[in-house]
Amino acid sequence: MRFFVGITDRDWFDFLSRLNGLDEINFWQPSGQQQFRALQIGEPFLFKLYSPDDYIVGGGFFSHFTILPASIVWQAFGEKNGARTEEEMRARIARYRRAPNPGATDDYQIGCILLESPFFFDRADWIPLPDWKREIVRGRGYDSEDSGQEIWHRVEPLMRASSLEEQPIEEPQPRYGNPVTVFPRLGQGSFRLIVTDSYDRRCAFTNSPVLHVLEAAHIRPYSSGGTHVLSNGILLRQDLHTLFDRGYMTVTPSHQIEISSRIREEFHNGKEYYALHGQNMRLPEFGDRRPSIEFLRWHNDNIYRS
Repeated sequence: MRFFVGITDRDWFDFLSRLNGLDEINFWQPSGQQQFRALQIGEPFLFKLYSPDDYIVGGGFFSHFTILPASIVWQAFGEKNGARTEEEMRARIARYRRAPNPGATDDYQIGCILLESPFFFDRADWIPLPDWKREIVRGRGYDSEDSGQEIWHRVEPLMRASSLEEQPIEEPQPRYGNPVTVFPRLGQGSFRLIVTDSYDRRCAFTNSPVLHVLEAAHIRPYSSGGTHVLSNGILLRQDLHTLFDRGYMTVTPSHQIEISSRIREEFHNGKEYYALHGQNMRLPEFGDRRPSIEFLRWHNDNIYRS
């Protein structure tokens, strides 16, 4: 199995380690230019503090990598970005990017390594890495049966002590790339960003590419027993998201858009929405990210105002 040791600062680690009940975190990178391809879904990503604190201090399970504006990332993760406020996160980004006098509206693109079921070791359990090479500035990948065997033998018992093997996971599903057997349960922030990327950052109904007005809609609301599985998500423009949630539109099991006559009856208008009636929605490339028939039928029967 592969795992990755990524370098982070003490403030980020200390802040997150004091938060209770974390189900996800964003290990962000100040540069929005480099991709992260070191891990498959479900493989461990471990935290190492900046030198001279050469210790592994915790980790999480990789679910997705994306590059997005800081404002959208803050909306999705909030304090789970490792900062108290958006302004504090922006100040850190600017410092690492060596940006002089960043403006309040500067919306840097940042890299986001989304991690599920994070864990943080007690100080007495930090794992030293005395031979860490100073020229490594982002991190390093290992194989648990080869180069990282010694590290993994020390990390694994601490993970087990945190009862991480009992963390709920989604059922294994066929996915792109190499097969994986474990897909960690997504938190709400990860759900939002992965749904956004799954739909190529375009509204599933209108094809609008204006990222700041797109939202990840739950087909079956979380408050009504829905979960953050990708097959329960659709990327919609904000106004369409509201109408979808309130039952003025739905999607059939054959992925056709239906618009309720209630819009015309209640608001005496809605021409732009009725133009969508009968059209096929845009679908993600990968089948396991497409809306499930089960969730769509639930929305048809329980939310839609026919």
